[in-house]
Amino acid sequence: MAKGGKHTEPALQVTRERPVRVTDRISLGPYWPHTYAGISQAQHVHPALGTDGGVRTMQLRQQTVPEYEIHTVLSNQRRRVALEHLGSKPGRTTVRELSEIVATAETGESPPPRNVRESVYISLHQTHLPKLHGLGVIEYDREHKEIQLLDGARDVDLYMEVVTKHGITWGEYYRGLGVLSLLTVVASSIGVPGLALAEPVLWASVFLALFAGSTCYQLWAKRWQVLRALR
Repeated sequence: MAKGGKHTEPALQVTRERPVRVTDRISLGPYWPHTYAGISQAQHVHPALGTDGGVRTMQLRQQTVPEYEIHTVLSNQRRRVALEHLGSKPGRTTVRELSEIVATAETGESPPPRNVRESVYISLHQTHLPKLHGLGVIEYDREHKEIQLLDGARDVDLYMEVVTKHGITWGEYYRGLGVLSLLTVVASSIGVPGLALAEPVLWASVFLALFAGSTCYQLWAKRWQVLRALR
């Protein structure tokens, strides 16, 4: 209480958190293979960059879905396939369309058998979609039977290893391509017949082009997930 019997508002104390500098050691998830100290594992770096007194800073987005819940979500094949499909397209998806996709993935038949499709539809409607809705991963409109991804899906994406059409993960593909490129360049350098017909620098250029082309294809295939991450 101030002098004279008058009440005064308590002074507000303004604190300012230290911005995360580009030079700080941070974790950027599975796409950056090394994990560093400096930021809680429950936080992920948003790609948007700003400036603070001439120093580049990065905004942090708090993880909304607990890690143990993410592992529970991904432990079910139907939920994994559903999330992969939802992440591959913009806008809303109907439960009927999603059940067709999941049933096709399970049976390898297109169109899938009716009994499998109905089983998937019921399990999605009654079990899997309500669970994902409750975790904030999707928005599920029960009345119109429509689904749309929410920001929580970005937390799950960090733990998903996408499999290519040939049955291997993208990580396995890039590792194999890297080993093959190294062996080819070395073999060309020491004069192995056939491979020595081209200079090592030419082989290196070929494999760099393969890496670039593969990366562009992967980004295009996941373009909607990338665009959501950049929002």
